[in-house]
Amino acid sequence: MDTWLLYFDDEREPAQRLARALGLAAACVERHRFPDEELRLRLPLAPGQALPGQLLIYRSLDRPNDKLVELLLLADEARTLGAQRLLLVAPYLAYMRQDIAFAPGEVVSQRVIGRFLAQHFDALVTVDPHLHRIDRLEQAVPLPAALALSAAPLLAQWVAGQRDRPLLIGPDAESAQWIESAAAVGGFEHGVCEKRRQGDRQVEIVLPALAVKGRQVVLLDDVASSGRTLARAAELLLAAGAASVDVAVTHALFAGDALAVLEAAGVGEVWSTDCIAHPSNVVAMAPLLAEALRPLLGAGTI
Repeated sequence: MDTWLLYFDDEREPAQRLARALGLAAACVERHRFPDEELRLRLPLAPGQALPGQLLIYRSLDRPNDKLVELLLLADEARTLGAQRLLLVAPYLAYMRQDIAFAPGEVVSQRVIGRFLAQHFDALVTVDPHLHRIDRLEQAVPLPAALALSAAPLLAQWVAGQRDRPLLIGPDAESAQWIESAAAVGGFEHGVCEKRRQGDRQVEIVLPALAVKGRQVVLLDDVASSGRTLARAAELLLAAGAASVDVAVTHALFAGDALAVLEAAGVGEVWSTDCIAHPSNVVAMAPLLAEALRPLLGAGTI
């Protein structure tokens, strides 16, 4: 089945890297925003041209509210124009954090967004989704092909080329398995902090019982948003005698003044994957994504 990769202009570079890795034709979806904030999209079709039977849509879901509407409009029109299979590559998958109702009437956004994506796409591939109380991505996004990849080994390979015998530290207990897989790449010493959250921007951090004096420490996490947790961990590590503290993350959200907060805390380098376009991007996910996608693209039907 013939396949195109469609992307939006703000994600041109990572999308085209993936298209090259898969040997696919790639085209940009035209997007216009009206003064009232409504969106107009146009698929890349010439007069009389038809869509192929299979489309691979590349859209990372940071800043998700606009992007989810884009996916709704795009998927509906693509089906109308004859696309039989739609596969979504969303390196960052939004709305996975809220996976349970903590108060009566609270919306469980993971379930809502998961069902939305399953209704409009035949397969989903993402990277390091923020899952807490479930084991598998298909529990959140009910698709036969819902794949969650991990960037931890690729980030560890990058760190190994930048620092000598680095000590890898995760910011909280939830990162333990992720840190372990990263550390296994180079046999790195590693540990995780204990995090006690007191609000969206206030956390208390307890360092692991490891000797950090004189060590080159790298804080690894799946996502960095406000940067406060990483900044506090960096301050404690430097106070304990660490020679340096750098940060490596899969998803570089870095909202607001997050980078300034990290710099003020004494963080040296900040490295990230290209799951979210950001100046800190150093690790391209295209090879890993392409490996996972090849069997899906050749499957014909799921």
